[in-house]
Amino acid sequence: MPPVMGRLTFRIPQRTRRQTMFKKITVIALALASAWATHAQAQGYPNKPIRVVLGYTAGGAADAVARPLMRVLEPLLGQAIIVEPKPGTAGGVAAEFISKVAPDGYTLYLADGGPFTTAPHLSKVSYHHLNSFTHIGHVCSTGSIMVVHPTSPFKSVADVVAAAKKEPDKWSYGTSGIAGPHHFSGELLKSVSGVNLLHIPYKGGAPAMTDLMGNQVPMLFSSLAAAVGPYKSGKLRALAVTSPKRSGAFPDVPTMDELGYKGFDSTGWFELMGPAGMAPELVARLSQALLKAGEDKNLQEQFKQLGCDAEFLTPAQTVEKIKSDHAKWGKVIKDANIKAE
Repeated sequence: MPPVMGRLTFRIPQRTRRQTMFKKITVIALALASAWATHAQAQGYPNKPIRVVLGYTAGGAADAVARPLMRVLEPLLGQAIIVEPKPGTAGGVAAEFISKVAPDGYTLYLADGGPFTTAPHLSKVSYHHLNSFTHIGHVCSTGSIMVVHPTSPFKSVADVVAAAKKEPDKWSYGTSGIAGPHHFSGELLKSVSGVNLLHIPYKGGAPAMTDLMGNQVPMLFSSLAAAVGPYKSGKLRALAVTSPKRSGAFPDVPTMDELGYKGFDSTGWFELMGPAGMAPELVARLSQALLKAGEDKNLQEQFKQLGCDAEFLTPAQTVEKIKSDHAKWGKVIKDANIKAE
């Protein structure tokens, strides 16, 4: 018979055990120290100026929203807030930048929804629309407005839909550009009404509005801010706004929902956000200040004049809105076969 093998016993030297235990204690101590440092930092936050980046150049809609908002936030946070434009790829450059900064609460982003709800469906981006960021709070919403020349035969959205069904290859609409918020408004109307309208993209809202007032394009989905002046001076007729509620800047203009397209919601919006990994105490401090700023009547009025209705939301509500819009616009982009320029 072959010999029976005995049980092998390995003894770990005491020195090795001590080294392993020391490493574990060191890891735990470092983790505790890091957590304590983060907590201590959050307790004294903010103790220096805060930088808020924008995805567009100065003088645009983002800048117009940021300036009055930061003036209200500064005394609530007790620090100066420096606004810094980082334009490029419709907010994508700023989104990529903010996803990589330190999560210490001193570099934030006043962002519009595009980089998180539409851009990921149009091209590859370097960030995740939710997980790469800390979403602090939604600030305000602005829809598109559907307008025609005052001499147009179209008195209502129903007139447009009826004409497009009767002559499906005849009618078109203009916007400020491909894959912009107003383009999506037009495509959403096409989707829910079942009509065909040719999209005519312009290189910006100004030339599009000029052509509409010159009666060179049948209809336009425009920003509210660009339409306020011409509307008040009688140079255009407004048919509907694309937001769920009537706009404060156009209280007499109905929503698409009111006109029978239930649940129609095509709104752009702004939110305050930071990089992923921000301490809960920092988020709470900023969210509380943001919600308090939202109670300022003067700020609400300034937003109203911009065509951006104040709608301050909690972090959780903001995340849910992004999820909903990301799914909705993904379907619209796929169904309409929209491609980035």
